[in-house]
Amino acid sequence: MQVSRILLCAALILIAAPGSLLAQNDKEALEALYWARQKEAMSRFTQADVDFMTGMIGHHAQALIMSRLAPTNDASASVQVLAARIINAQNDEIALMQSWLRDREQVVPQVLIEGLQLTIEGGGHHAHHMPGMLTQVQLEELAAARGQVFDRLFLTYMIQHHAGAVTMVEDLFAVDGAAQDEAAYKLASSIHVDQITEIARMQEMLDSLAQ
Repeated sequence: MQVSRILLCAALILIAAPGSLLAQNDKEALEALYWARQKEAMSRFTQADVDFMTGMIGHHAQALIMSRLAPTNDASASVQVLAARIINAQNDEIALMQSWLRDREQVVPQVLIEGLQLTIEGGGHHAHHMPGMLTQVQLEELAAARGQVFDRLFLTYMIQHHAGAVTMVEDLFAVDGAAQDEAAYKLASSIHVDQITEIARMQEMLDSLAQ
């Protein structure tokens, strides 16, 4: 695969080079080969990849609900910084996953958030049944908390939530033939590393509250 990419890149350089010795029909043939390979690469995905992207969009959306509570619930400065970072990362990844699905002509879930209510339009996925997802009772408990009580609950529940995302990635990688698509593999791997790193950071923050 790597050799093919190198050859394709070299071919494109020849196509773009001023005064290229390649005849016009040769250039067109190489361009056609390049785009055919691109299309082939985009078609190398499985239903497990689609289900993962669809489900993770809903999973990430609940993290947005949780994190948006921090500024209004008297969270500490450190928890507010963490929550803002989570919002930025989850929004970016939701957009990436929606783009991945759209590029492969799959149903693209749309996220609708009203207070504590999460609605996912399209995709037919039940977000609340996924690993680590908070129940409505837990969300309401978090929304009612203030100050250090909020900090403790937020960290506890977000660790649970992140651990669920890690499980989803590991479940994807356990499926034969899944995550062979390069973009899917990179995104899932990035989510796995980021969530594990944040779990460790949040556990340290939680431990410090108990001291």
